[in-house]
Amino acid sequence: MFGRLGTLVLATFLLLFITPGMAQAGSPEEAGKFVDSLGQRAFKVLGQQGVPLDQKEAQVRALLAENFDLKLIGRYVVGQTWRTMGEEQQETYLTLFEEYVLRSYSRRLGGYSGQEFKIAGAKAVTAEDAMVSTTIMRPGAPPIEASWRVRTNTPQFKIVDVIVSGVSMVVTQRSEFGAVIQRQGVDGLIETLRLQASKIPAQAN
Repeated sequence: MFGRLGTLVLATFLLLFITPGMAQAGSPEEAGKFVDSLGQRAFKVLGQQGVPLDQKEAQVRALLAENFDLKLIGRYVVGQTWRTMGEEQQETYLTLFEEYVLRSYSRRLGGYSGQEFKIAGAKAVTAEDAMVSTTIMRPGAPPIEASWRVRTNTPQFKIVDVIVSGVSMVVTQRSEFGAVIQRQGVDGLIETLRLQASKIPAQAN
């Protein structure tokens, strides 16, 4: 369940180390500089030797929570179903969705090291968003092409999607969640998220 999310996790470490107030609404070029700066900081922190995995996980979790627009993503991935949910269901779902994503990413990202990346370009895709393209080089493995959809019309940049090798995290998650809702309903999705969030193990890579 939710297997493709794991394939997108490797790329996400590029965007972890934003500082509050660092980003200002602006051009695609500024978004590119933003991603480049974050990537360099992420490599420096994640590449530290002798730092316990749980400490890295805690840092990653806090930064993800601050800098990904998880509420917006969570609403999008359930599509029209969001409007049919009761208020309590919406609140429970968003809480569990955020917990699932935070645990999944932070526990996988904590062990990454040795990767390098370069900015390949940046362009506006809407009046609100810029897309920043990057190439991630991995030791002993083919490079990964990853793009970051950055919301640039807010006081602080926010990540609203990650696209790896043409596969969107948000679109993939929407398809997977939709399949669960079709089979089990909203309550089934909520219980599935609850179970997934509780059993994601820590991983060193």
